[in-house]
Amino acid sequence: MEMAAARPARLMRERDVSILMPDPDQAVLARRAGIAAALRAIVPGEGVIDDPDALRPYESDGLTAYRQPPMLVVLPETVEQVSAVLRWCHAEGVKVVPRGSGTSLSGGALPLADAVLLGMGKFKRVLAIDYDDRVAVVQPGVTNLAITQAVEARGFYYAPDPSSQIACSIGGNVAENSGGVHCLKYGLTTNNVLGVELVLMDGEIVRLGGRQLDPCGLDLLGVIVGSEGLLGVVTEVTVRILPKPESARAVLLGFPDPESAGACVAQVIAEGIIPAGMEMMDRTAIHAAEAFVNVGYPLDVGALLIVEVDGPAAECDYLIEEIARIAGANGAVTSRISTDEHERMAFWAGRKAAFPAVGRISPDYYCMDGTIPRRRLPEVLRRMEQLSADYGLGVANVFHAGDGNLHPLILYDANKPGELDRAEAFGNDILRLCVEVGGVLTGEHGVGIEKRDLMPVMFSEADLQQQQRVKCAFDPKLLLNPGKVFPTLHRCAELGRMHVHAGQVPFPELPRF
Repeated sequence: MEMAAARPARLMRERDVSILMPDPDQAVLARRAGIAAALRAIVPGEGVIDDPDALRPYESDGLTAYRQPPMLVVLPETVEQVSAVLRWCHAEGVKVVPRGSGTSLSGGALPLADAVLLGMGKFKRVLAIDYDDRVAVVQPGVTNLAITQAVEARGFYYAPDPSSQIACSIGGNVAENSGGVHCLKYGLTTNNVLGVELVLMDGEIVRLGGRQLDPCGLDLLGVIVGSEGLLGVVTEVTVRILPKPESARAVLLGFPDPESAGACVAQVIAEGIIPAGMEMMDRTAIHAAEAFVNVGYPLDVGALLIVEVDGPAAECDYLIEEIARIAGANGAVTSRISTDEHERMAFWAGRKAAFPAVGRISPDYYCMDGTIPRRRLPEVLRRMEQLSADYGLGVANVFHAGDGNLHPLILYDANKPGELDRAEAFGNDILRLCVEVGGVLTGEHGVGIEKRDLMPVMFSEADLQQQQRVKCAFDPKLLLNPGKVFPTLHRCAELGRMHVHAGQVPFPELPRF
């Protein structure tokens, strides 16, 4: 038997929300009241929200094309409460959707009408900082930027820096394996997390990894990072903190078109230079960002590269000149090297603000996330331009050029009939293009519901079933964040799963050692 994943309701404009819906069945209301009462016994006070108006802030996440109020919200404050909530829901067959800050851009935290939304926002303490071992232990509700703020007085920082770092939580970063502008040199979340405390759907509390750099045994930590809330609820994260580099310099490079900028990116990496960050914006994004932050971006170019190097001052001076030389050989028409820290940060200010800046030039935009081989960048940009013409929708390109992670922003107006459908179709074609040229469906935003139905473009049915067997090993009842990632979810019994119980496997004919 197969369970097709349900689609959430489309986002309605504010003027449409007064549409009357039929009253829920009385049995459903009674069931909901019973669940709320049971969870209030676990999380007392204001820890359970079931008032319809109070539920509205939770009805969507960063993927705002869809919304769905949850059945109710529970806001635990302790690991023991998380464990008890999951244990009760597991016993009663109640679905649970974990949620951090709600900034997910793939619908990973989108609620379900028949599920409890487990909000982890009260887990916002920095528990320990060990500068000798260069680690910090934090709760999942701590924001990405807050980790750096907690350690910067001693000259340290946390390297992954997504554009939403002021708001996104480290728990959500773990769920989606978030990156940022400096992931080219310092890696994604998975490269900077050393350990997690995790509560499984049946309430069991487990620890994976720790403070050591290379724990023994199976790499279950690598399974959890990027698992999108399907396997367990993270209640503690141990991250690697790094000493701030001695020096950092950035160069602003303008090119006549994105193709020549893409060729420059490929040559920089080919010559063995690994910048701390290498970001690109096209003409539309450049103009939007400059109008928003006024940092002096050139407006007469077709593409802008921001390249940063860090390390010893002499090394930075040498590398930045080499990058400028390579850019000149690839047709750069402007080159501006930062002269101080203020100017370097100004270069990044526009890039960090690119997403909200584009929101000023279009009523709506759809932020995509796919990754391609760097050498295919010029070709992909050309083909995206053709897709833009075919769909009659503009696109602003902002992406992590160094590692090929694209973030095209498709411009549309949801008030115009059919434009949202065209934007989604355009986005799907971009993701198919990424896979076609040897890339992947996501670089850091995750699959969620946005890319769920495209998973067969990249994976065979055998691949998807293997992934679902991992899901079954952690969550046999399929209660945790259902409807995400897999277009069709098979019941665990159909997959021939092997579940280890009490140290025994259910196949007596297998040899025991």
